[in-house]
Amino acid sequence: MNNRKLLYSLSGYLFVLPYLTLFGIFLVLPLFYGLGLSFFRWELASLVPPKFVGLHNYSEALTSPYFLKALWATFRFVVMAVPLTVGSALVVAVWINTVPLKRQYYYRAAYFLPVMISISVAGLLWRWFYNSEFGLFNAYLSLIGLKVPWITDVRLAMKSIVLMTIWWTMGGAMVILLAGLQQIPDHYYEAASIDGANARQRFFYITLPLLRPVLLFVIVMNIIGSFQVFGQTWMITRGGPELSTRVLVQYIYETAFTHYRMGYASAMSWLLFLVIMIFSIIQFRILREKQ
Repeated sequence: MNNRKLLYSLSGYLFVLPYLTLFGIFLVLPLFYGLGLSFFRWELASLVPPKFVGLHNYSEALTSPYFLKALWATFRFVVMAVPLTVGSALVVAVWINTVPLKRQYYYRAAYFLPVMISISVAGLLWRWFYNSEFGLFNAYLSLIGLKVPWITDVRLAMKSIVLMTIWWTMGGAMVILLAGLQQIPDHYYEAASIDGANARQRFFYITLPLLRPVLLFVIVMNIIGSFQVFGQTWMITRGGPELSTRVLVQYIYETAFTHYRMGYASAMSWLLFLVIMIFSIIQFRILREKQ
């Protein structure tokens, strides 16, 4: 009997063992290998063996103007993309939640469709949209005598990347928020209507407080994803003009696989991890204290 109970208690772990094995081999081990690598000077294209340099790679990154500029470009993207993406997704989710159920399927599919497009296809598509000479946007704007340098002007390039990101990712956040909205019981709204609450009051005093756990998840996931932005800038601008859209992940990629400085790239990767962790913790604390 004891052996049967032991086998029964271990059966769950046996089911997850294949996943845990792959997770450990392809995620956990590379993670700690990269941490160890960040303390070495390892030039991949050099015959010189790796040399332990301690925190030199980290100090070099924190004093490098290229690293700081890439980090600043990443911050700019996060500050613009996260509020606009989450805000747009919330507005669309609230609107879809008010239409009849049969029509919701079509609207959900329409808004979620861009999420299913790969970044390479979406990037090439929007690069054509933004082309100054024969792009779709300027073709329409030329009818009123306008020509906008969407991705060739330093002031507009990052904003253009953000606009494309909202179109590409908003549907995923919208579906999650819509699912959260549909879990709110109707009797809260019915009681509020009886008490004379208008639509704005019902939204701010019922919808937002009850939706806060889902909203927290969406915001944190968007922050993490935005700090790791790479595909949009790489496909559309290649980091230009004047490195204004070269984000940190792109700089890490170029350092590792163009300049072959693997130790330095690993150190910058861990600095990015620390930045993401700090922002995520701050966001969790702020929203949970409000709750």
